[in-house]
Amino acid sequence: MSYPPITVSNKQLYRNLLTIALPIALQSLIASTLNLVDTLMIGQLGELELAAVGLSTQLYFVQYMLLFGLVSGASTFISQFWGVKDMKNIRRVIGFAITASLFASLLFFIPAFFFPAAVLGIFTDNQAIIAAGSDYVSTASFTFLTLSVVVPLTSALRTTEQTKIPMKISIFVFCTNTILNYLLIFGSFGFPMLGVKGAATATLIARCLELILVLYVVFGRKNLISGRIREFFSYNTFLVRRILYNAIPTTINEVMWGLGMAAYNAAYGRMGVTEFASVQASNTVNTLFILAIFSLGDATMILVGKRLGAGELQYAYTKALKILRLAVIVGAVSGALLILLSPCFINLFNFTPDGRMYALRILLIYGLFMWMKVFNGVNITGPFRAGGDTRFAMLAEVGSVWMIGVPLVFFGALYLSLPVYIVVLMAQAEEIVKFFICFKRFRSRKWVNNVIQDID
Repeated sequence: MSYPPITVSNKQLYRNLLTIALPIALQSLIASTLNLVDTLMIGQLGELELAAVGLSTQLYFVQYMLLFGLVSGASTFISQFWGVKDMKNIRRVIGFAITASLFASLLFFIPAFFFPAAVLGIFTDNQAIIAAGSDYVSTASFTFLTLSVVVPLTSALRTTEQTKIPMKISIFVFCTNTILNYLLIFGSFGFPMLGVKGAATATLIARCLELILVLYVVFGRKNLISGRIREFFSYNTFLVRRILYNAIPTTINEVMWGLGMAAYNAAYGRMGVTEFASVQASNTVNTLFILAIFSLGDATMILVGKRLGAGELQYAYTKALKILRLAVIVGAVSGALLILLSPCFINLFNFTPDGRMYALRILLIYGLFMWMKVFNGVNITGPFRAGGDTRFAMLAEVGSVWMIGVPLVFFGALYLSLPVYIVVLMAQAEEIVKFFICFKRFRSRKWVNNVIQDID
């Protein structure tokens, strides 16, 4: 398919990105910073406790990926309906996303609450880690239920270009979580010293507060996405089928990617406490840089999806191309900063000499590959999902992780017994393969689609 040439104003593009992506980036950066603080607090208890919390959060990570996949698939429709200001169908999509998310979350809540030790046994055979992490898993299990409502609503706020609202809520909630962590982990100011269980309790309280605030902002303050309850659940079979056709691939994508990351951690967790603690700390530091950059993917999905919904296909392609070029530059600069600042971050952790050496080398690898990781991530979560090209995105992501990354990591860790930083380097092979696949697909324009044109 050929398109006439079109010009996208750089000034307007940057203004749009600042308006939409900056609040998302700030939210991600603050969340990552406070997660780093939380990790540092747990790290003061010792490498065993740090490893226990790191493995305990894997189940929550997989659940969040499932919700993110469901909601991302639904957000394709919200962004395109937003392009034509169809609020009736936006509410229907939100209602279905909440229904599906709540059902999926129950599948995680039940085993986490009733069988926490068995859940942790999936990720490690170290009984000391399982014992230390079981309280965390069972105590924080109720957050599965709160997130099933929070994630769809906050995603809808972002997709309708109200990104400052979830940013403000998250800043307040994460700050509250950090303060509670300090009080409950160490028993400060007369609070009980609960250690790992204190971290889980703080997380649970903060997530419940987040749910209350989101419901108040949307319904109590009559936000533009609010409406009568029956409006949210008036979705019909045709709309559900269309959403599921798009959302099932994104859900499989995110869940299988999340399971792939959990599989990586399962391999690292079997290499030793010091090795896994170094990976956990390195991932926490890396997240400070990578999550803020990935806000470009969310912004791309919103901005490009809006144009696709309005039928401006060539404008959508040109805008996506400019954002991808910007993402590569930002990724390269951020990777260089990560490498330069890594000693400062690692010095904050209570590491043995070996643990420090492992973490520094892992961060060097992350920094060198960051531009490529950002390109892949923005492509998949931005243009491909905006145009409903979710099946291809799923095949590219899942295939790269499970056919390349996971086998190499387990082969290097358990069969060859290589140093942990070499195993992490082997895992980057998935990004290399994914880069070439995504680059070719983007240039083909097969993702440029309007998915709402026949929906009433």
